Amino acid sequence: MTMPQMPDSPGTARPFSAELWTAIDPVYAAILDHPFITGLVDGTLPHDAFRHFVVQDSHYLRDYARALAVCAARAPGEDDVRAFAGDAAGAIAAEQEMHAEFMDRLGGSAAQAAAQPVGPTTRAYTSYLLATVYGGSFLDGLAAVLPCYWIYARVGEALLAKSSPDPLYRRWIETYGDEAFQGVVRRVVALADRTGAAATPEQRAAAVEHFVTTSRYEWMFWDAAWRRETWPV
Repeated sequence: MTMPQMPDSPGTARPFSAELWTAIDPVYAAILDHPFITGLVDGTLPHDAFRHFVVQDSHYLRDYARALAVCAARAPGEDDVRAFAGDAAGAIAAEQEMHAEFMDRLGGSAAQAAAQPVGPTTRAYTSYLLATVYGGSFLDGLAAVLPCYWIYARVGEALLAKSSPDPLYRRWIETYGDEAFQGVVRRVVALADRTGAAATPEQRAAAVEHFVTTSRYEWMFWDAAWRRETWPV
């Protein structure tokens, strides 16, 4: 189900989510054009690059789950607390289940993936996430974790219509294009709208900056997998 960016109606305030997405339009366009993403669709992405992605994503999701747990602790309402706590548990489940399946099909195990070093981009991204959720406001933390929800949903949605000749990549696309995941993302975007509506212009501007920064890290994460990034020294 599409999550359209609706134009503002006369006399209504612009949703905060529209402000956020407008700020990353160029980043999202660059993500869709990246050879890692186009290679998923046409099946030309080398399995070594996808394996690098899976390994680093396993590392990433452990810290992302911690970031979501902090968001749960600071969430404004009981329903939001439960939802973020569930998302944190879901991030761990994704690591244990889907990534184990991918590693098995790529030649390896979840234990082998866990033993591989955390890459530079992964370390930078998760460090920024954790610093923001711990050190900033709830809105700051929400804006920082939101791109991992929202961009994956939009990419999955865009790629679902094209699919992939590679069954491994098709499985990945279907996971993030699935309506169940899209519904989760709509819930988090709606929370961003509610929280942003109550914030000051200065607080919203700070949150936009966090959102743009972690959106850039999303592009960098796929690029790191494409390059099979390692520590230079």
